[in-house]
Amino acid sequence: MLLRERVSNVIEQSNYISRDLSWLKFNWRVLDQAKNPDRTVFERLKFLAITASNLDEFFMIRVGSLYNYLDYGKERVDYSGLREMPFRKTLLNTAQQFYREQYDEFKVNLHPLFKRNNFHIAALSELTDEERTDAVAYYMRTIFPMLTPMVFDGYHTFPILMNKLLIFGVVTRTPEDTKEGKRLSFVQIPQNLPRFYEVYRDEQLIFVPIEEIIRTEIHKLYRNVEILSINLFRITRNGDFTLEESDDIEADFIDEIKQKLKTRRTGRVVRIEVEPGSSYYMMKILKGRWELDDDNVFVANSMIDFTGLWQIVNHKEFRDRIPAIPPTIPPIGVHDTKEYNNLFQMLKKQDLLLHHPYNSIEPVVHLLEQAAEDPGVLAIKITIYRLAKKSRITEALLKAAENGKHVSVLFEVKARFDEENNIREAQRLQKAGCFVIYGISRYKTHTKLLLIVRKDGDKVTRYVHLSSGNYNEDTSRFYTDIGLLTTNEIYAQDISEFFNVITGHSQPNDYQNLITAPRDMRQRLIELIRNEARNAQEGKPSGIVIKLNSLEDKATIDELYSASQAGVPVKLIVRGICCLRPGREGLSENISVRSIVGDFLEHTRVYYFHNAGDPKVYGGSADVMVRSFERRIESLFGLISPRIKQQAILILDYNLRDNVNSYIMQENGDYYKCVTDGETLNIHKAFYKVTEEEIMRAKLF
Repeated sequence: MLLRERVSNVIEQSNYISRDLSWLKFNWRVLDQAKNPDRTVFERLKFLAITASNLDEFFMIRVGSLYNYLDYGKERVDYSGLREMPFRKTLLNTAQQFYREQYDEFKVNLHPLFKRNNFHIAALSELTDEERTDAVAYYMRTIFPMLTPMVFDGYHTFPILMNKLLIFGVVTRTPEDTKEGKRLSFVQIPQNLPRFYEVYRDEQLIFVPIEEIIRTEIHKLYRNVEILSINLFRITRNGDFTLEESDDIEADFIDEIKQKLKTRRTGRVVRIEVEPGSSYYMMKILKGRWELDDDNVFVANSMIDFTGLWQIVNHKEFRDRIPAIPPTIPPIGVHDTKEYNNLFQMLKKQDLLLHHPYNSIEPVVHLLEQAAEDPGVLAIKITIYRLAKKSRITEALLKAAENGKHVSVLFEVKARFDEENNIREAQRLQKAGCFVIYGISRYKTHTKLLLIVRKDGDKVTRYVHLSSGNYNEDTSRFYTDIGLLTTNEIYAQDISEFFNVITGHSQPNDYQNLITAPRDMRQRLIELIRNEARNAQEGKPSGIVIKLNSLEDKATIDELYSASQAGVPVKLIVRGICCLRPGREGLSENISVRSIVGDFLEHTRVYYFHNAGDPKVYGGSADVMVRSFERRIESLFGLISPRIKQQAILILDYNLRDNVNSYIMQENGDYYKCVTDGETLNIHKAFYKVTEEEIMRAKLF
């Protein structure tokens, strides 16, 4: 108890919130969506599946990163003030608490709702004789030939068990066995099998977990052998490569990335999920083999791996049970989507700010498709971080290259978990004659930029798109982002210069409008914050509003603390990680933090600085993180047009007024759900009804 109190005191005394503990708080907010009784059971299962997928990535990347330090004897002091070992215990214990809450929600609150919604997750024993016969026939026909028992004993090495697969550990005994008289073997459930076997029964759809069919029939893999125990488990491996990404940059970069993808499948184990009452013999071997203790062992009180619930959520029988996403509305300034047919002419007259998913990404895709066919287009340059699986963006670039246009593509092949898709798409473009760059040495290219050069008579016009989000038609339907389409020469000159820097060997002059990383983004943001502090000290109006995904960089946080102490009101909208403590006496009384979690994933980054009544507003790809400032190619773009600037101000205004999806952060890092008895504002609905009059009236201070 004394140790726990000492750890708690260290955490409370720090001026910063732990990045990893803050992330777990974010996943709790996602889990809160699964608890919302106003949502359908299918929506709630969807959010539960999302929390499970999030937690997998958390262990692969964040816990994996911690083990990079532990395994290689490197020192690490967390933002909470804790060293490696006490922080490891704190982090895993907090994750254990979250894990238990997931399972409580599933068993206590969600499972009882299944039958009244015409489906059920059932054991094989709950099927009728005929249904059970069909299930066993399915096992013998489809599953049995795919299963391979892998024994571990004095004659067989320990098998490679795959990341995030369901695995049976089977303890057996034969008359020849000596010593303990036991052997351990493993049966992995192939990932290309559906998670559930489906049975239609009258009005009910029965889902039988595939592992329960295998468990019942697994004796057919062990002829003439006594089975002592059958235990299902699942492992999560380290998937973090931050210690390796800058190694040997002279090596063939694509082969290096491919090798790392193989490593991800066999990296060190950081978590074991297992059924209750699992074999002590098996667990002793697994924990010893992977150098783990009970803190790394997560006991699942029902089905292991809630990501399998997507089969139910996305089932064709339940398509009408999840509210449909409303149809998109035209962006401000566009009255009819037929105007997209002449975007080249439209953009010469006005800039367009797209706010996804309320506005479709169609104008961007359409512009690229027009550019691919337009004889006047000379060149297309684009940065790509993530693409849709069947990407119209790729097809447009291929068509442009086929039509003889110069196409330059900077493909970030290190985009986490999209590496294979990006390599494949990049190689397609390269074979078609596009100039493809596979990232920039030790930096990730995270900025989102597009430049189209078009000759119209004697004049050349440059069309530019700058965005906070990816060129991905799929995610644009449920990620909130902003994108600017413009022919303004200030943007065009900056973007042209930026492409020369990242695709060639050029040192840029000062940009007129862009703020870029790793060049000077941190310092420029700090200067903007300091300017607000000076204005406050001189009695001028001041204020800062920032909306982003993550806030983690200590130097920037310290400047926000200083601005708060100078009297600057600071309003932060941070969806996920927030390492800043709001409302701490003598440090941050003037800072408030809220997080918005709801139907759409908040991905927009907007930075507002009051500037004594002449606001400076920026959008872009960058969060306030060390990696964004030091290890990524990022950009923020200033909004020039007064109307466009007002649109961004309205986005911030609505975010600050939302009282349906908002969670308010406390000084200790906890959050409480915003509640109201009066009029509600749900931004995920309100942005579908925005008028130009509301935009022009929007004000933050």
